[in-house]
Amino acid sequence: MKPSSGWARGNVGLLLCCALAVVSAPAEPDRAMVAAIEQVALDYVDGQLEGDAKRVASSLHPDLAKRAVAGDGPSARETFPLRRMSADELIALTSDGALKTPRAQWVRSVRVLDIAGNVAVARVEAPWFVDFFHLGRFGTRWLIVNAIWWPRPAGASPLFLR
Repeated sequence: MKPSSGWARGNVGLLLCCALAVVSAPAEPDRAMVAAIEQVALDYVDGQLEGDAKRVASSLHPDLAKRAVAGDGPSARETFPLRRMSADELIALTSDGALKTPRAQWVRSVRVLDIAGNVAVARVEAPWFVDFFHLGRFGTRWLIVNAIWWPRPAGASPLFLR
């Protein structure tokens, strides 16, 4: 049975919405790309937990900007205070074993939150911190470009499901 012109006019909006929903549905991320981003994040966190500065360095852009909110109020220097760390400072802390942790205490997770072209966002949780990363893909290599982190208080329960 051929639809009448009245049916077509009455359902054009419905058909258009269905077509747009199919076209605009987000594509499933490429599993190899997700795995590559997860590996960079694991090199970052596992390198720190192992005290392996070379492994940490391999995950970082040389111009890394790593920050943490420094407090609840303004300081003499800043209205919105931040703790800042460069790639070199993080690598030096790793060399010093600042976060070296026995493997039996390694509880960590990595979640890739979003990927758009050559940039991505990931969340990493470890015994001592929660980090949110901005990563960039340089050729075939993913690197952490920006990180904002929260130092977990000693004994704080994992936040993995939040």
